Amino acid sequence: MDFLKNSPRFSFVYGGEPADLASALTSVQEKDGELVSEYVFPHGLKVTNVARKVDGAYDWVNWLENTGSKDTLLITELRDCDVRIPFEKDARPASRAFIADGVDTRVFSPKGSLWVDDEFCCETEMFPSSGQREAAIFPGDSKHYATTGGRSSQEKLPFFDINRLDDGVIFAIGWTGQWNCDLDRDDECIRIRTGLEDTSFVLHPGEKIRTSSMVMLPYHNGQTRAHNDFRRLVRDRYSLIGQPGRDTHGPLCVNLWGGLSSEQMVERVKFVQRENLGFEYVWVDAGWYGDSAIPCPNEFEGDWGNHTGDWQVNPHYHPDGMLDFVKAFEEAGLKFLLWFEPERVIPTTPIVSQHPEYFLRITDSDWSVLLDLGDEAAWNYCHGFLHDFIEKLHISCYRQDFNFDPLPYWRANDEENRKGIHEIKHIMGMYRLWDTLLAEFPGLIIDNCASGGRRIDIETVRRSLPLWRSDYQCPANADPDVAQNHTLGLAWWLPYHGTSIGHIMNDTYRARSSYTTALGNNFLFSAMEDEKAVDCATLDWIRGINEEYKRIRPLMDKDFYQLTSTTTDKQSWCGMQYHDPDSGEGLLLFYKREKSPYEAACFPLGGVAADKLYEFRDADSGEVFVKSGSELLDGMTVIIAGKRVSRLLTYKAL
Repeated sequence: MDFLKNSPRFSFVYGGEPADLASALTSVQEKDGELVSEYVFPHGLKVTNVARKVDGAYDWVNWLENTGSKDTLLITELRDCDVRIPFEKDARPASRAFIADGVDTRVFSPKGSLWVDDEFCCETEMFPSSGQREAAIFPGDSKHYATTGGRSSQEKLPFFDINRLDDGVIFAIGWTGQWNCDLDRDDECIRIRTGLEDTSFVLHPGEKIRTSSMVMLPYHNGQTRAHNDFRRLVRDRYSLIGQPGRDTHGPLCVNLWGGLSSEQMVERVKFVQRENLGFEYVWVDAGWYGDSAIPCPNEFEGDWGNHTGDWQVNPHYHPDGMLDFVKAFEEAGLKFLLWFEPERVIPTTPIVSQHPEYFLRITDSDWSVLLDLGDEAAWNYCHGFLHDFIEKLHISCYRQDFNFDPLPYWRANDEENRKGIHEIKHIMGMYRLWDTLLAEFPGLIIDNCASGGRRIDIETVRRSLPLWRSDYQCPANADPDVAQNHTLGLAWWLPYHGTSIGHIMNDTYRARSSYTTALGNNFLFSAMEDEKAVDCATLDWIRGINEEYKRIRPLMDKDFYQLTSTTTDKQSWCGMQYHDPDSGEGLLLFYKREKSPYEAACFPLGGVAADKLYEFRDADSGEVFVKSGSELLDGMTVIIAGKRVSRLLTYKAL
């Protein structure tokens, strides 16, 4: 615990002066693997830093409390992480005519979600016109990062890797609101400062809040190994997947539109059961609620969106309150996933007129209003209806969406000297809501959606997984090459996330492009699809894809290797590897894109032992062959004939 004991990990300005942490420190206690440090300041302010060392990483979170009888002084420039990490000095290029020498320190900072093709990819490529690497950070340099709109992974994902050769530090910001990060470098160190953006507040007597958390993994054994250490850390110590009572893997879902009638839903579930297609969950998306009698055949038609926030089962689509549907999927041996969006509410829904005090507005003409999860009565209302739905409908996966930017609502409602308080209390309320539901329903999992993957951070990772990591997959004919990129980018950091094959069947390249630790299938999604029109060949294909997916899924939360870089170039190949270091088993996925002129490519594999033999099996041809570990480390030649073709290989150590 030396790192935690010997350095203050945060900073702030108190009453206009930098807080003197050394003088304010009153106690340090180590108990049950936690290091609890208490700091007492004038005017009743107490700051408690709760820190842990976890499998080679460090994490901490700050709690601020007013123990006095009057308001605290003004708290500004709050940095929940403020640390200095030593880095060997790099030589800056002599002029713009030269680029860096290739051993410069770089910041790997992935993009967030915005319905674009390079989401989750890091901006570390070389741009000759700039004369240096875009992501390089030299002595004297400063870099600033932030999310936008109050959702934690919109535009920027709050995961970072500062790397120089084999050394570096991976860190993750745990805040599901508006975080920011500043990096400043001198000749010896890089200073990392993270926290909530643009806050300035006093605390009232008795008020207690928490702010962002930090997970930090220093490394000296190479970047690739470090990212696999981080994936294992998330899988084994932070994620609920595989924990007692929870699902062992991400779910395999057949997706249905909520605006279908119960009769249609029942028939489709019976069809899935009768044909023995191998799905595990029925995913019912938006459109099932409200009181609209207008037909709502798919997500692009009907007025279902005008009823968001009216949390009653639509009596016109589902006269039995979906109970007949629940009975059908339980008889089919399927679990139930149901979509909600509790925080964003349409102003014309009944609850807004009944309890206007539950909601934050900007103007009287807002297209949506924000349910204030920092308000106790509003929180109780939200928890109440969610608890009742989960209990009554036997929901196994609660899907929470969030389709607008909350930051303007929080800022518009903050009082003088209380900037940031609405955001803080809302995010605290969200964590409390999820923690409460997870405790009340020990088998429940949570799907974290926010216009796709716009709320991915280490705190949501602790409680949920993003089954729909990007809205790029919303169109029925979304480009499958983009799904490959999204996996290459996000799997470098996190083991659990999902997407959907989509509506188009009999396309193995498309299906395999979507393989990750959770998967959906939209072949029966809306009224556009009809189970009666699905022929025998298509059913055989779906069975085969689901069987293949479930066979390889246990490997996809193991160590991950990017065999190619992320690119949208149609002439390129995409390749990735999953490897289980305990069993010696692994998975290779290769995608030869539609304009690629290359018949063969060579890929050095990761994780394999030079002194072992490995038996490979081709999923398509059934071919079995053996290669030595030393040969695989040098490079495995893969041959793919044709265009827009995938190749899936599994292997095991002999």
